[in-house]
Amino acid sequence: MNDSDASHPQQPGRRRFLATAATAATVAATVPMAVLPQAALAGAAKDSDTVPFWGSRQAGVVTPQQGSIYFAAFDLVTAERDDVIALLRAWTQAAARLTQGLPVADSATDPAAPPVDSGEAAGLSPSRLTLTFGFGPGLFTKDGADRYGLARHRPEALVDLPRFNGDQLVPARTGGDLCVQACADEPQVAFHAVRQLARVADAWARMRWAQSGFLAQYKDKETPRNLMGFKDGTMNPPIGSKAAMDKFVWTGAEGGWMKDGTYMVARPIRIALEHWDRMKLGFQEQVMGRSKASGAALGREREFDSLDLDASDADGNPLLPENSHVRLGAPELNDGAQVLRRSYSYDNGLSFTAERWPPWRQGMEFDAGLLFVCFQRDPRTGFIKIFDKMSKFDMLNQFVTHVGGGLFACPPGAAEGGYIGQPLFELA
Repeated sequence: MNDSDASHPQQPGRRRFLATAATAATVAATVPMAVLPQAALAGAAKDSDTVPFWGSRQAGVVTPQQGSIYFAAFDLVTAERDDVIALLRAWTQAAARLTQGLPVADSATDPAAPPVDSGEAAGLSPSRLTLTFGFGPGLFTKDGADRYGLARHRPEALVDLPRFNGDQLVPARTGGDLCVQACADEPQVAFHAVRQLARVADAWARMRWAQSGFLAQYKDKETPRNLMGFKDGTMNPPIGSKAAMDKFVWTGAEGGWMKDGTYMVARPIRIALEHWDRMKLGFQEQVMGRSKASGAALGREREFDSLDLDASDADGNPLLPENSHVRLGAPELNDGAQVLRRSYSYDNGLSFTAERWPPWRQGMEFDAGLLFVCFQRDPRTGFIKIFDKMSKFDMLNQFVTHVGGGLFACPPGAAEGGYIGQPLFELA
């Protein structure tokens, strides 16, 4: 699932390497980590527009969800461990600036030289930009080889995702050795951040796949709706509860170097919107197990009312159908398992589609759906446990197809003067 596309060159050319190495060196030279304390950067933007970068845990996990995402996965193209460290150092330095509304580095004034920062975010607010970094299985082993002397430190929880029932994973949208999740309230800020990180990384890593997404921002902070028109994330554990986050999201002492980290699953899920839109409202609500208008579980009145898994109708049938989406995902039926969903809708325009259900229509349809993102303490007892059942029995499966994605270990945050992933590399 994480194998590189063989059509790409395995190493960058010398001229390209020197150019991007110079860009990374400029970032490092212009932004020494020891002089980027959070307090020193606080004046770069309004406090309400910024999210602190430095800390024991990465931002972008329990941060209140922003309106836009740009997710990118990268393949490493270097064989040298020191290059990986250099990349992570450069990314850390760049992220500390970008999240505060600063350019990736001070741009050169020589008109004969390319600017260090592409500049499309100039004049924009930081828009609560967060940059969350993750490590895929390929950082540790690839094609059976221990690439950087890290294989013995691969976390037990960083498993290869099983192939779930109904998966139609496209290699070009699956896997990755590293990932970056950029979230912001302004889409151009999120894209700009990933663009700069890709430029910095170009000598050592190439982009494998990417997906942008959007999320409606409601004034009253109500649960956002997905493209199927239903509220998405109602059963999330509360991000304001330290006990819940420690239990379900953050890795504890069992994680070793991953303590205070978390595990991210990111999966683009295509939704057959045209097919869904032909369904009767009552059927849509049976599929989801919720009222479309209120978000309340069937048989309940309010969105956050607890599920009544034993309620029956006059004929003795469960009010919550046994194969409804909400019932199959209920913690009560999954040994208490929960994940923190942080998903976004996406729209990639149109594409040719052949339906796999009657009346077998073919033609141009929306290439749109959900970039499903979730965080958990251990994917084996989180996403994998929950979705294995859903992939087999969920009524929703006739409308959705998982087309890519990956599992990534998001290490703890970086202290000022350090870099993302430092605890791992200090072990090797």
